[in-house]
Amino acid sequence: MKSLRLLLLGFLLLGLVAPHIYGREIKIHIAVTTDVHARLFPYDFIHDRPMQASLANVFYLIESARLRQGSNLILLDNGDLLQGSPAAYYANFVQESDKNLFSRVMNLMKYDAATIGNHDIEAGPDVYNRLKDEFKFPWLGANVLDKTTGKPYFEPYTVIRRQGIRIAVLGLTSPSVPNWLPPKLWEGLMFQDMVEAASYWVNYIREHEAPDAIVGLFHSGIGPLQPPADAHPLENASGYIAKNVPGFQVIFTGHDHRERLQSITNIDGDEVLVIGGGHFAENIGVAELTFNRVERRVYAFRGAIGELVSTRNIAPSQTFFRTFEKDVSEILIFSKEVVTWLNNDLNTMDALFGSAAFTDLVHQVQLQSTGADISFTAPLVVGETINAGQLQRRDFFRMYEYENYLYTMSLTGQEVVDFLEYSYGLWLNEMQDDSDHLLRFRLNNDGTVASARHPRHMLSNPFYNFDSAAGIRYQVDVSKPVGSRVHILGMENGDPFHAERTYRVAINSYRGSGGGGHLTHGAMIPHEELQSRIIATSENDIRSVMIEYFSDKESITPEPRNNWQVIPESWKDKGMAKDMELLMQ
Repeated sequence: MKSLRLLLLGFLLLGLVAPHIYGREIKIHIAVTTDVHARLFPYDFIHDRPMQASLANVFYLIESARLRQGSNLILLDNGDLLQGSPAAYYANFVQESDKNLFSRVMNLMKYDAATIGNHDIEAGPDVYNRLKDEFKFPWLGANVLDKTTGKPYFEPYTVIRRQGIRIAVLGLTSPSVPNWLPPKLWEGLMFQDMVEAASYWVNYIREHEAPDAIVGLFHSGIGPLQPPADAHPLENASGYIAKNVPGFQVIFTGHDHRERLQSITNIDGDEVLVIGGGHFAENIGVAELTFNRVERRVYAFRGAIGELVSTRNIAPSQTFFRTFEKDVSEILIFSKEVVTWLNNDLNTMDALFGSAAFTDLVHQVQLQSTGADISFTAPLVVGETINAGQLQRRDFFRMYEYENYLYTMSLTGQEVVDFLEYSYGLWLNEMQDDSDHLLRFRLNNDGTVASARHPRHMLSNPFYNFDSAAGIRYQVDVSKPVGSRVHILGMENGDPFHAERTYRVAINSYRGSGGGGHLTHGAMIPHEELQSRIIATSENDIRSVMIEYFSDKESITPEPRNNWQVIPESWKDKGMAKDMELLMQ
């Protein structure tokens, strides 16, 4: 059987997708992008340099595969398209155009369907409702319900026909959106458990459509196959559904940015092909489905094989460049707009080891913009240096990657302590002596640190959950266990800190909505109580707040606040040196 890579690269390698009818055998190819995060063009607008992968590269492959008459290719996207670069921000919130850039791109590429992701909802109802109307294909989300009607707000599924074969595609997205985003971004929506929705819609599709195959297009990672009973609803439910909800021939995963190609045996004993394409349009996840024609208009599914096809060494489509040349020029101008002058370098890696100018710059903006007593923030990027010089709009996407809003919330002093205990429990190791690691790493069975392509994947937990605080002075004793290591010395202004007092706290909307568990599992605030703790919400996202804050300043010289430290200091210094060497390999 020909390689799927050859099938997609056939224009170059003489294996171009053809009707693939060998007697009664018919093959359908399903190509899926996922977690593109606005990598529309092979250019990094944040770092002002070319990129190897983008939807322009994907389109070259897809155009090539479609050249032959009778191509049976189906093109899908698995969510988180609308966020992640200046291109997304410009298209969604700045550019004045008859059609949104994303709808123009996706319609040009002739996508057959897409599933909405959590970051697509993060763009807000003005954006996703506009795109819902502009897309020339169904935007899927069977478990995203209209509160008023109880019915899916987006299309639950679609049936795509190729060579007489009917492929049903069911779209589901992670139900955890209310734990991450402000209600104003998903007002009027409810998020149903993915397992419950999958069970209902598979039966519905079988009864009402009788398709030849059912494909799951899930903006959700693989997750545990046998989670504890109290773990539902699952953020990452694709694996559990593959095993426990019979009816799927193939499931495409997303959301967790992981590459995967595996087979899961479901409870009926059938094999389900599970494919994860990674992220940033670096791969196309491809499934080849084989059918036998039993009789006229009757087909039997024979099996599926999968492959990840890299786009990194593929030339971008010239059609893409010609079509969107004006958009690219506008995005470049927008990205390079000068906001202020940066007098010293900002090293993002410093934020992993203590009070750092990089994160303290965000603390400064949050405290002064809200008048709060205390600020929480985490590093959203590590392993980069923002060099002294012109600080352009694009640089703020490196400082603050996500479109979080800024909340001011009320927390007691004890809740602040518990929040920090939880954060440093995710972040810093309980050191046994000065030869131990300072950071918490993923470990192999023999206790060695697991290797990874990027430093962020070496850590036990995502660094965007490593919240520090400003407005207070405190110590973190890594020789002590989690729960008894944070000691608050007082407020930064010299006032005493009281565990029983209520403080105004500046915090991003992801964390304030329960993301990461700092408030719900750390401070033990019931999720349903979080909204009542919100005193104020910023009108715009935090990145925009930062740009506005610095735009009237001729220059800035960020410095660490040095309001917190890790002790014992000698242990911290030796652990940091050891861990830094490991991360920089």
